[in-house]
Amino acid sequence: MRLDDFKLYLPKFLSDESDKELFNCLKDFPNNIDTRLYTNYLSDTNVIYQGDGINDMLVINLPDTEIKPVPSMILSNTCDIDLNNVRNFPSQIVYAPIFNLEKYQQALYKNSKKNEEQINSHIQSIKKQEITQIFYLPKIEGKLDDSIVFFDRVCNFPNKLISRENLKEKRLFTLSDYGCYLFLLKLSIHFTRIRDKVERKSVNI
Repeated sequence: MRLDDFKLYLPKFLSDESDKELFNCLKDFPNNIDTRLYTNYLSDTNVIYQGDGINDMLVINLPDTEIKPVPSMILSNTCDIDLNNVRNFPSQIVYAPIFNLEKYQQALYKNSKKNEEQINSHIQSIKKQEITQIFYLPKIEGKLDDSIVFFDRVCNFPNKLISRENLKEKRLFTLSDYGCYLFLLKLSIHFTRIRDKVERKSVNI
């Protein structure tokens, strides 16, 4: 696919200025995976956006039954968790914990069967967003160290029980148009790519 073809798949609701900015960011990928993934444009709103980083989300890692409040990244669609969106059933907010990349790297040095060179190569692949099940979060000075999110470590919690009143204090980041585009692309690849090479023919049951 030619780079210009990406214009066909850019969000249609963006202003001309934002559309141009997003396209320019995509042209520079993966050499611009830095704080351009984030925006402070929406920091004062009381809306939880898809891709937001939120502090103190309750996480459990079964079979361990301990529940911990940890920083997490929201996977749910923004509209699905909008409290003004009245539904016939209560919605859950879906999220995944945020892990410190340096701690992850040190754990690999200690426990992995791979050698140091292979581990370092793996970390570089993470930082280039080349690992489909991992989303890399660049450092935000004073808020977040280099971090990662595993798309296969998912939790959920009742949406209405998460207060929107103190979001400004609990929100670590909101993704920019560029960051959100990368996030949704990787999320889609992880959950919806058809590459299992399994035929699923229709039969009468």
